[in-house]
Formats: sequence, structure tokens, C-alpha cells
Amino acid sequence: MVYKFRIISDEVDDFLREIKIDSDASFYELHEAILKCTGYKDDQMTSFFVCDDDWEKQTEITLEDMGGGSSEEDTYIMRETRLSELLEEEKQKMLYVFDPLSERVFFIELSEIITGKDLDKAVCSRKEGMPPAQTIDFDQQMNTNAALDLDENFYGDQEFDMEDFDPEGFDMGGGGNPYDEDRY
Repeated sequence: MVYKFRIISDEVDDFLREIKIDSDASFYELHEAILKCTGYKDDQMTSFFVCDDDWEKQTEITLEDMGGGSSEEDTYIMRETRLSELLEEEKQKMLYVFDPLSERVFFIELSEIITGKDLDKAVCSRKEGMPPAQTIDFDQQMNTNAALDLDENFYGDQEFDMEDFDPEGFDMGGGGNPYDEDRY
């Protein structure tokens, strides 16, 4: 069987990719196909999430074994997990986290299951628009944030007056060491 995935972004309106891949391929092969059709580098700790109909995360498939999960929880690693193990029907939804530090994602839908056909390797069958930048430049983001006007009205209190605060700091009451064992 061949799975056809439709990939979109909430950052770039005209971005669209469609990838056809064999249902027996691994999530890692889909990951590689996404990197190839977007021109992204393979230098991020990406992961997939199989989602419900409302895009709520259910099952995570990680690039590497993170080793921190409880033994009761199933762990899925991209290289070891076949697409057909977790995806069984059309319209199933997934998220692909391509920028884990900023939690930026692609929205993926299994748009069609083509029976009676096989593919040796993934194919990008439709390519529209430019993908969003793979990572955000934190220096640029910090410069943008520094330009925010953080005056007295920032918190919404027009009547804010610095003299309303005790210049000595907060009164702990009763004096003495606030961490004294007798107080607990």
C-alpha cells in the first residue's frame, strides 16, 4: 500500500507538500522525505505525534530513544516504527515537530491510502510555496522583543505608582529567619 500525506504549515499560507510513501516504510524514511522536500538540514531532534481529530497529541515517535519514559508507556523510535503500525485509516492526523526549541510544527494528514501499489522510496508528488525557516534566529527574535514598549502601562494599570511599594522590600512579619524550622 502507498500512503499519501498532505503537509501544511500554520506559518506560511501557500506552503503545501504531498509525499507518497510505502506503508511499510519507517517514520524515519518519512522524516527524511520531509527534510528533502523542504530543504531542511538533519540537525534537529525532530519528532512525530499521531493526533486525534482535534490535533491533540496522542502517540510520540522520536528520532532517538530518549530513555526517560516509564516502562508502562510504549516508546516509538522513527527508525524502528513502520508507518502502518500507527496509521491505519485515511484522514488520520499527525504533527511533525521540526523546530523543537520553538515548538514549531507541520500539520500532516494521511489524505489517501492507495491499495495494490508499492513504492521503493518516498516521492514528493506536490510542492507549493516556500517552507518556513527551519529554525528561528534567537538574536533576531530578542531584538524584536527588546523593541517592545514596556512602560508603566504595560501591565494595564494606568494608576501604577512606584511610591505605593515599600522601599524596604516585602515585610516577612515577625522578624527572624523566615526559614526557621519552627515555622514549618
